[in-house]
Amino acid sequence: MKDPYAVIKSRYITEKSTVLEQLQNAENNPCVLRCKSPKYVFIVDRHANKQEIAVAVEAIYKEQNVKVTKVNTLHTKRKMKKKGRGKKGLTASHKKAIVTMEPGDLIDQV
Repeated sequence: MKDPYAVIKSRYITEKSTVLEQLQNAENNPCVLRCKSPKYVFIVDRHANKQEIAVAVEAIYKEQNVKVTKVNTLHTKRKMKKKGRGKKGLTASHKKAIVTMEPGDLIDQV
């Protein structure tokens, strides 16, 4: 069994990921009323599969007694970025996992 902290590198907190986390609280939009499960986004190991990610999230947050129902993964590719006076570089590529929890399960904010 892999170390859970080797599988889950960090939590990915952006504006879009916080909208995903708060979908179950959205009452003014009828389109998202059916979403009762919170979703969290993590940066994960490039070679981790969905089962390893689910076990690692449950192991890291076992004090909060969370249960993972679904895991979606995606790879982000490197992009060109300007660094200054005509210099160009590349951003890092990584693998993200969108983890869906049971309805009512929440992870404390960092």
